[in-house]
Amino acid sequence: MSMPKFDKSTGELYYEQVSDYVREKIYSKEWGIDEAIPSEHELMDMLDLSRGTVQKGIRQLVDEGLLVQQRGRGTFVVQPVMARPSSNRLLSFGESMSDQGVIFETKVVHKEVKPADTVCAENLQIEVGELYLYICRVRYVRQRPVMFIESHINLTACPGMDKQDFSTMPLFAFAERLSGHSIGKSEIVYSARVVGKKRGRYLEYDEHAPALEIDQLVRLDDGTPFEWGSVWLPANRCVISSEMKRTV
Repeated sequence: MSMPKFDKSTGELYYEQVSDYVREKIYSKEWGIDEAIPSEHELMDMLDLSRGTVQKGIRQLVDEGLLVQQRGRGTFVVQPVMARPSSNRLLSFGESMSDQGVIFETKVVHKEVKPADTVCAENLQIEVGELYLYICRVRYVRQRPVMFIESHINLTACPGMDKQDFSTMPLFAFAERLSGHSIGKSEIVYSARVVGKKRGRYLEYDEHAPALEIDQLVRLDDGTPFEWGSVWLPANRCVISSEMKRTV
């Protein structure tokens, strides 16, 4: 097996080249999910680099969420959290994770009743200046943040929503109970973004790193918009699967 040649003339530091080498092994599926990667000493021998350089390269991938280090066992490729299977069935992220047996914790990090500006009023179909609920939640799996959720809630459609405890029950369940309607449909837009300082802080993630932003407008079964917001998923911590059937 040929070993990579590390070259400082490229301007890329040795530890970054270690990260690139290991990352490529994972992306190409040579090193699979839940599989232990070579030890630090094995990587030192394979790459002919110092322990400090190897450690720094591995630490970068741990911070990215590609690897996890287990004391006394080694370093393993991480299984991303399956955040939402994409299908014809509309579920909240919490409901989707529960359906998949993923154990998670939700923390409300901001909750405020605010007057709607023009853009918010247009999306929620309420009057400018009408009060709505703005709420931010962070969802954790194995004590690690995997998604940041921002929601603008139509209080006219769901009165009393601002009094609920969102750490104990999914948003959709509250909406159906308080509105007297079922969840209807959602309009979703997927975008790749740099996560930024605020969301990076909540996700314990580099502010310049990539994330998937999911913008969604969710309606009740009578067509009334009840939630307008975004979900931010750090790259390599969450994935979205899709199952489609070809029709002739």
